[in-house]
Amino acid sequence: MKILYICTHNRCRSILSEAITNRLAPGRLQAFSAGSQPAGVVHPLSLKYLAEKGIPTESLRSQSWDDFESEQPDIVVTVCDSAASESCPVWFGDAAKIHWGLPDPSKLEGSEPVIRDAFMTVMQTIEQRVQKLLALNLEGLSKEARQEALNRLTAQSSY
Repeated sequence: MKILYICTHNRCRSILSEAITNRLAPGRLQAFSAGSQPAGVVHPLSLKYLAEKGIPTESLRSQSWDDFESEQPDIVVTVCDSAASESCPVWFGDAAKIHWGLPDPSKLEGSEPVIRDAFMTVMQTIEQRVQKLLALNLEGLSKEARQEALNRLTAQSSY
């Protein structure tokens, strides 16, 4: 299954989600990330903390969601509130959609340990959510059944 993570600038949260998903779900989920207004560069701390956890970063880049029209994702995940409220391209129409609403650790100001903790917390949240996605066994479900399963998942308060 293909999963596309969307964040407006595609430089932190969506990048983290792409990298973590590809690390946790090889062969089950193929993750990509993009933005409606991509920054053009990945936030350096995203790369630093992914590498610290041993997650490959070589293929990560900030790109437009227009670059993924031919990929036809099965699931589109918005990870920032501004991306969730944007009008998505028509070609997302066949994808199941879910919103994760992750805080942006790249905007935090403070000491290095405080910023590192913020990145690690967001990364841990992504890992937990990807594990819950994997537990749903979404492969083989119709789009409608997949969307219903995702809706039930987000309705859970512990999600």
